[in-house]
Amino acid sequence: MVRVTILHPDLGIGGAERLIVDAAIGLQERGHSVRVVTNQYNKEHCFQETLNLDICTVVQWIPRSLFGKCHAFLAYLKMIIAAFYIVFFNGDADVILSDSVSAGQFVLRYLSNAKLIFYCHYPDRLLTKRESNLKSFYRVIIDWIEEYTTGLADVICVNSKFTKGVVVETFKSLQSRELTVLYPSLNTAFFDSVQSSDDLGKAIKINEKYIFTSFNRFERKKNVILALDAFAQLKSNLASDQFAKCHLVIAGGYDKKNPENIQHYEELKNHQVNLELPDNQVTFLRSPTDEQKINIIRKSRAVLYTPDREHFGIVPVEAMYLGTPVIAVNTGGPRETVRDNETGFLVTQTAESFAGKMIELLQDEAKYQRLSEEGPKWVQQMFAFEAFSRKLDEIVQSVL
Repeated sequence: MVRVTILHPDLGIGGAERLIVDAAIGLQERGHSVRVVTNQYNKEHCFQETLNLDICTVVQWIPRSLFGKCHAFLAYLKMIIAAFYIVFFNGDADVILSDSVSAGQFVLRYLSNAKLIFYCHYPDRLLTKRESNLKSFYRVIIDWIEEYTTGLADVICVNSKFTKGVVVETFKSLQSRELTVLYPSLNTAFFDSVQSSDDLGKAIKINEKYIFTSFNRFERKKNVILALDAFAQLKSNLASDQFAKCHLVIAGGYDKKNPENIQHYEELKNHQVNLELPDNQVTFLRSPTDEQKINIIRKSRAVLYTPDREHFGIVPVEAMYLGTPVIAVNTGGPRETVRDNETGFLVTQTAESFAGKMIELLQDEAKYQRLSEEGPKWVQQMFAFEAFSRKLDEIVQSVL
């Protein structure tokens, strides 16, 4: 048995959080002792499986920002404090797996004897804007810390070949390091355990025959506006009686304490009004349960995956396993997860391109059935939970 501590900044609902939960469960099932240390955890905004994990929350009282500023500084500070907590109160860990924010590794490398594994979802320096000279100077320091502390890990994992290339290109000091691609997994057993429902839950009532769905956190970088634009284009391309059979669901993680989630949700609602899309054909769903999410995807004609240069993107994998074709932007992780014309479509980032494939899936039943049947086979082959947990276990064993 290996004693593993997992350090993660915010254990909410998202792709990175899903990976952390799967990592904890996978290592536990292989006989290891696992504890999760995090800066933010809310039992009302989390994956259900976390309720059965050993979770410790550290400095949750520190805010995410100061008057909308200093997000990175506070994230780094909180992870450093959490790292000190691990050193002084959880010092018996054999392996420490951390992700997203690497700053805590400085403390862990020099004050702990544990082996360090860092999972890089994507370089943070590429996810921030530099609106002023002061912000640029501030980011120079933050960026240096990110690169230096990432390199302190004994093993550096990345979520895709795409991200591997970006990391090597961005962090020059890591060009000689071997980076391990560890694809996020899908816990297929959990998906299989969710019973199909005749309705989509008490929160929503959808009667239309053809459902198109977007599942993303309510963040601007997820480009969800494109899903609304594509649905509006579909309205223009179809006869009114055909379009009346269609429905768009915009769903995803929503944190009431996150200003961007609140603002962007309203922006999307306003965009729907501006596009003159009928209220009875568009549903917005904030933080659906896992059961709702699975049943919505199962009943969808297609999942619209709109982020550009997404690092990996677990939603397309979930959709394909459930037999729902994916229409995704032809950049980033989806180029590795979605097989074009076999499990879905990779298209340019335009409403016209998305709408064209939506119409194809509406009008070509044979193609829809073929894509629907191939998706689960592909996911079982490449992204099954068993394959993920086995490789992670091998990585953990290799550093000891």
